[in-house]
Amino acid sequence: MQDSRLENAYRFCEATVRSHYENFPVASRFLPGGLRRPIAVIYAFARSADDFADEGDLTKDERLAKLSEYSTRLEYLHKPQEEPLFLALSDVVQKHRLSIELLQSLLTAFSMDVTRTRYAGFSSVLFYCKHSANPIGRLLLELNKVTTQEAIQHSDAVCSALQLINFYQDLGQDFDEHNRIYIPADEMLEYGVTVDHFRDKISDTKMIRLIEFQITRARQLLLSGYPLGKLLRGRMGYELRLIMEAGLLICDKLMNHNNNVFARPRLHKQDWLTVAWRAAVSHSYRKVSQLT
Repeated sequence: MQDSRLENAYRFCEATVRSHYENFPVASRFLPGGLRRPIAVIYAFARSADDFADEGDLTKDERLAKLSEYSTRLEYLHKPQEEPLFLALSDVVQKHRLSIELLQSLLTAFSMDVTRTRYAGFSSVLFYCKHSANPIGRLLLELNKVTTQEAIQHSDAVCSALQLINFYQDLGQDFDEHNRIYIPADEMLEYGVTVDHFRDKISDTKMIRLIEFQITRARQLLLSGYPLGKLLRGRMGYELRLIMEAGLLICDKLMNHNNNVFARPRLHKQDWLTVAWRAAVSHSYRKVSQLT
């Protein structure tokens, strides 16, 4: 009976993954078979908690209360679980000895989404990334039994960069739906950009220069973590290179904005073929492309 419930719990998490579009692949077939389900469970947990912060008509207090409930449930994850998500999560955490603190850190980021809509400087944006994105990378490292400081440093760079890139492809959506601006206020002031640019979708020279600066910095950060794709072996390393190459290609599309920085890029079939090729030959390709 327990085996049947656990199997259904894993299937629930896998269905959650399939139901959400992502520019970056999640738990794809390129992953080692033994890691697909654990990664799907982690994603389902993050997706579910993120929905508390963003979706529906809940009040701010109700959103924070639900996130607080999730936090409490993590503390008791070692006890028997009934809900499919937490049943699968408990199994993954115990089997792979994952850090509960990293899961808690994700909840901190989602709580920040409820309470904050502006960021004074880039350091405060990176602080958000430290909680919203970096824990995912570190959890993946734990799943792969990789614990070196070098790997952790590269992972944090990659995850923060991917989070930043996600901000830049969702500029209009974040403002329209949640009144959020993840571009540092001091840099907006430096480039002469105001809230009006986001509200009225003004893509003038000031806005273009500001966003191109953001994208260039995120791209450099992503490239600084690129060696992680070689530190992780086999299919896991290839999956990571796929994700990083997808992020770099999105940067290219964002820079090729046709004077509209609010247009959201998407990766199509031909793009994914390009990503797959670059990930496969990344050592020689990146060695050349970084010089250009």
